[in-house]
Amino acid sequence: MSKNTWLHIGLGSFHRAHQAWYLNELIKQGDDSWTIAAGNIRNDSEHTIEALTAQNGEYVLETVSPRGEREYEVIKSIRKLIPWQADLAPLIEEGAQEAVKVIAFTVTEAGYYLDSNFKLVQTDPALKADLAGGNQTIYGIIAKILKKRMQLENGAVTLLCCDNVRHNGERFHDGLVEFLGLTGQNDIIEWMKNNVTTPNTMVDRIVPRPAEDLPARIQAQTGIADQAPVMGETFIQWVIEDNFKDNVRPALEKVGVELVESVIPYEEAKIRVLNVPHAAIAWMGTLLGELYIHDSTNLETARKIAHDYVTEDVITSLGNDLIDLGKYRDVVLDRFTNPHIKDTNQRVAADGFSKIPAQIQPTLIERFKQGARPAATAKLPALFFVFMERWHEGKLPFAYQDGILDEAAVHAMYESADPVKTFAADQALFGELAGKPEFEALLREQVEEVRKLIA
Repeated sequence: MSKNTWLHIGLGSFHRAHQAWYLNELIKQGDDSWTIAAGNIRNDSEHTIEALTAQNGEYVLETVSPRGEREYEVIKSIRKLIPWQADLAPLIEEGAQEAVKVIAFTVTEAGYYLDSNFKLVQTDPALKADLAGGNQTIYGIIAKILKKRMQLENGAVTLLCCDNVRHNGERFHDGLVEFLGLTGQNDIIEWMKNNVTTPNTMVDRIVPRPAEDLPARIQAQTGIADQAPVMGETFIQWVIEDNFKDNVRPALEKVGVELVESVIPYEEAKIRVLNVPHAAIAWMGTLLGELYIHDSTNLETARKIAHDYVTEDVITSLGNDLIDLGKYRDVVLDRFTNPHIKDTNQRVAADGFSKIPAQIQPTLIERFKQGARPAATAKLPALFFVFMERWHEGKLPFAYQDGILDEAAVHAMYESADPVKTFAADQALFGELAGKPEFEALLREQVEEVRKLIA
């Protein structure tokens, strides 16, 4: 059977517990027509690459249900590991192979460098470097790959964003076109019109950073000495807009992937009902002294914040036409209480400066337009404000991680005469609501509410 290659950029735990699992399911069914090649833009996971290379790309996935039922499976779908080097030449070379028909990527929300108007943040150092010819971002690397693919007899390819960015395929496409325009590569823009598709997707599985005792547990249960295992919850979902270039794709529908005409309803539900409460619970749980998501979700205060936000504002904004959002909310909150996953608040609390504009701002704007005063949603950026105040004071119990954090600007905000006013006026965070008196008043009120809840 002829082999097609699925190149994945961003070889982290999520990819290995999600997309690689689906491709492995196809291989188990006897369809080995697709295999994965994978590598990274950043030099922060070479230990994983080296471990996987020594294991011929194979590793064990442990899944665990909220009731503690554990299952173990060897994943064999990653057949080529691409070592990192400063110019990313091996990754570019792989992307330029004609056998590569899909290039997918998980680079986190912050990795798309988009402001609240979905334009590139050109002042970001990594993006600045790429605009000058570098390859530190997804745009820089994809531009170089497409330049080479233009020389192929058939370089047509699907570019598949697998991150929690609303309308992710469209946003990535527009960001890439803007990047190409800024770098004078209009020939690639023209070529893309007939040779590239960028479907929207929705991905879902809670995948924490692997626990320290995971290798020992896997060896005890399976006898396998795995140096690069991953773990995740039992639940898994993948919804993809069925818009692969020339319809060249794995038979993903045979292994439970939903190929649909429009991802938007699923995407909106997942971002607003899962991703946003997840972050809110992490922020609140941390403020109340917890370190893990399951412990934080079991706090009545944190759970109520998440429940009220969905009930009062999300359901009103989205309606229940296609998905029962109330039922989905309850399933999600139950998933968060899984004590066996041991997902950390540190992981989930990350990238707040990207999450607020991408995931929370739309609900705020919609509710204001509906004539509401969305206190339940405003409580979420208020939580983040108090959370980052702790960061400013050096009192967080862990290092806060954020791809677009401007440390000097955030410290300056908290040292200003009126930090809440400065925060509420931040257009990058709040878009058209920034600086509006009614929004500032609501946010100020909610910051005080949060302070009372954690007192």
